[in-house]
Amino acid sequence: MMQQIIFFDIDGTLFDHDKRLPRSTKQAIQSLKEKGHEVAIATGRAPFMFADLREELDIQTFVSYNGQYVVLKGEVIYTNPLNKKALQSLTDAAVLNNHPIVYMDHEDMKANVPHHHYIVESIDTLKIEKFPTHNPNYFKEREIYQSLLFCQEKQEEFYEKEFKPFDFIRWHPVSVDVIPAGGSKAKGIEKITEKLGVGKESIFAFGDGLNDVDMLKTIDNSIAMGNGHVLAKKAAKYITKSVDEDGILHGLRMVGLLD
Repeated sequence: MMQQIIFFDIDGTLFDHDKRLPRSTKQAIQSLKEKGHEVAIATGRAPFMFADLREELDIQTFVSYNGQYVVLKGEVIYTNPLNKKALQSLTDAAVLNNHPIVYMDHEDMKANVPHHHYIVESIDTLKIEKFPTHNPNYFKEREIYQSLLFCQEKQEEFYEKEFKPFDFIRWHPVSVDVIPAGGSKAKGIEKITEKLGVGKESIFAFGDGLNDVDMLKTIDNSIAMGNGHVLAKKAAKYITKSVDEDGILHGLRMVGLLD
């Protein structure tokens, strides 16, 4: 088989519900590499949130922040930061509604409030060591590639109507990702595959969440996890088993990448 490139989401795809990498998944990725395929990550996470995973799997190519910070073989090839003026306006509105915001660049994340239980509740589910500290001016000093807006379900509808420079994608019952309008994992993947000269028939993508829908819809060889959101499954060409049922291994066999 000719060389293919396979992009994997992390949470609910590579990681199970306890944020662990199943043994079968790790072995499957090693087998892909032994066959000469390129393995990459496509996630909503910040680069510093999955450095250990990249090291464990020996992966140097990734799409992070839902497509806003893209790295090919260790080199940054594309960035798409949030508009600072629009982010200030969003912050002003969020403060009036008592909705905290976390600002994220490629190195760190800072919150505009000293403490809020929504931030703790959602960030804790990622099981990462780093936690956002307080710096309300962080976005003024850095290029911010993604923000987290903390509000209950449906409350983001107000922001969707008022702040057209941004897209809002829910990832937790009390948190949504804020990214530049039109940005997506699919756009980030396009930056990598164009550089590599890879045809669409040689691109594969695995995902499970709402932030994977555009990727699964755009990539011809797309696979949704059995534990995935209904809209992710609807967008994908194939549906594999759940992550905790060797879903990655099963999916790779389903599409003919592994025996």
